[in-house]
Amino acid sequence: MLLLLYILISTILVSAISFVGVFTLFLKEKTLDRILLFLVAFSAGALLGGAFFHLLPEAIEKTGEANVLKVFSSLLVGFCAFFILEHFINWHHCHKTHHSISAFSYLILISDGVHNLIDGLIIAVSFVFSVPLGIATTLAVAFHEIPQEIGDFGVLLYGGFKRLRALTFNFLSGLIAVAGGLIGFFLFEKIGEATIYLLPFAAGNFIYIASADLIPEIKQKCPIRKSLPHFFAFLLGIIFMFLIKD
Repeated sequence: MLLLLYILISTILVSAISFVGVFTLFLKEKTLDRILLFLVAFSAGALLGGAFFHLLPEAIEKTGEANVLKVFSSLLVGFCAFFILEHFINWHHCHKTHHSISAFSYLILISDGVHNLIDGLIIAVSFVFSVPLGIATTLAVAFHEIPQEIGDFGVLLYGGFKRLRALTFNFLSGLIAVAGGLIGFFLFEKIGEATIYLLPFAAGNFIYIASADLIPEIKQKCPIRKSLPHFFAFLLGIIFMFLIKD
């Protein structure tokens, strides 16, 4: 049971990173409005960097070259699933009176939830193999999560969430890592290698949100002459994920 305690503590600590957006509570509304689009651009870069530098290479390495087609098939399934999901959310909004929250805000929460589930599974499996490996994996996951959570929180605010609500929902999404840890601990022998294909599925989610929602949003809101700073924020998100890839 000590091993389960390690897993629970580690996944709860990783979930707490979702509170990184608490700093915005101390910012004035005008200041926050100025930086939101930069956070959206940063998030787009972080999502793409996470997909191409972390999730896909990890999936290919774990499954081997013989299963590369399955990896990319899972990626396409993840991409198409979010295409369908966004259209469903938009259709649902058309039948409601409130339109203040953008569909991509919900997609961010769902994709982050899938990613957190995978993180929890990875942490649990690492602890099953050895405690030092579990600790190292927890630290690696934490460093990966910080830049992405900053960007995701900015997207939630930009998409219409109030600050406190964004913090709450972001934390609830983060808590799915704990569920992943429990699943990984109790069902380790049964789920086996099947969970590996969640990595490219999540990569497909990330690529869809970045390319179909966030980048077009930046292009729509920013005139060409003013878009350069946002492009650098986008690149910064990619560079951050590249620097912490190992």
